Amino acid sequence: MGLPLWAWIVFYVLVLLMLVVDLKMFGRKGQHEVNVKEALQMTAVWIGVSLVFCASIYLFYPIEPHEKAMEFLAGYLIEKSLSMDNLFVFLMLFSFFGIERKYQHEVLFWGIFGALVLRSVFIFAGAAMVERFEWVLGLFGLFLLYTGGKMFTHDENQQGNPSNNFIVRLFKRFFPVTDQLHGEKFFFERKATPLFIALLVIETTDVAFAVDSIPAVFSVSRDPFIVLTSNIFAILGLRALYFALAAVSRYFTYLKYGLGIILIFVGIKMLLAMNEYINDLGSLMGLSINMPYIEVPTPISLAVIFGILLLSMLASVFITKRTSS
Repeated sequence: MGLPLWAWIVFYVLVLLMLVVDLKMFGRKGQHEVNVKEALQMTAVWIGVSLVFCASIYLFYPIEPHEKAMEFLAGYLIEKSLSMDNLFVFLMLFSFFGIERKYQHEVLFWGIFGALVLRSVFIFAGAAMVERFEWVLGLFGLFLLYTGGKMFTHDENQQGNPSNNFIVRLFKRFFPVTDQLHGEKFFFERKATPLFIALLVIETTDVAFAVDSIPAVFSVSRDPFIVLTSNIFAILGLRALYFALAAVSRYFTYLKYGLGIILIFVGIKMLLAMNEYINDLGSLMGLSINMPYIEVPTPISLAVIFGILLLSMLASVFITKRTSS
C-alpha cells in the first residue's frame, strides 16, 4: 500500500507506546479523578504530538510530502470534530449507567484501544474497496450528504435506552450481569459490572461513528497511511478531550449543526470528483449530464472545515451565554 511494511510497524509501535504513556499520565487506576486542568494539559500534549507527526510527514514522506501533510491535517480535523460530538454521547452513557467520574477514564482507555483496532480494520478494508471499485467513493459521498442532513433533525434528548443495545442484550443472554459497581472492575464474582456494559455500548457505538468519519476522511485523501494515521491520532487524544469537554458541554449546543455542514461539504467534494461515473450513470439512464471534473484543493478543504468548526463553536458559546444571562 505505498509505504514499506516497516513504516506501518513503526507507526503501530509508536501508538502502543503512546497508549502506555497516556495510561500512566492519567494517574492510578480507579483512584484518580481527572480534573479539567489536567485534561486540558493532556489534550494540548496530544495535539502537539499530532502536529509533530504531521511535520514528520512534511519532511520525510516519500511522495508529495507537502500535499500529504495537508491531507493529514484535514483528515485529523474532520475526525477530531466528529469525535467531539461523539464524546457528548459518551457523557450521556456514563450518566445513564451511574459511573463515577474517577472510573470513567478506565472505560475510555479500553474503549479507545478497541476503537483503534476497529478503525484499522475498517480503513484497510475501505482502502482495498476503493482501490478496486473507485465508484464506491460516490456512495460514500451520498451517505455523507444523508448523515450531514440528519445532524439538523437529530434530537439528542431522544436517545434510546443504552441497555437495549443489541450487543448488550445478546451479552446478557449468555453472561450474568450485576447492577452494582465494584470500583474499577469490569467483572466481579464472575458477573459483568455496569462498567463493562458501558464499555460494550461505547465499542458498538464507535462502529456507528466510524461509518460517518472514515468515508469523510477518504474525501480528503485516498492514501491508506494518511487516512489511518489521521484517524488514529485524533482518537488517541479522545480520553483527555472527554474530560475537558464534559465540564463545558453546555457551551457546544450548536456544534452538531457545524458538523452537519462539514459532512455535507465533504460529501459534495467527494461527488464532484466522481463526474465520470455520474456521467456514465446518466448515459445508462438516457440522460446527458456532462458534469465537469471539479477538484477542491486540500488547503481550501482544510480552511473550510476549520472555519465551519470554529464558527459553530463560537456561536454555541455566545448564544449559550446570552440565553443564560
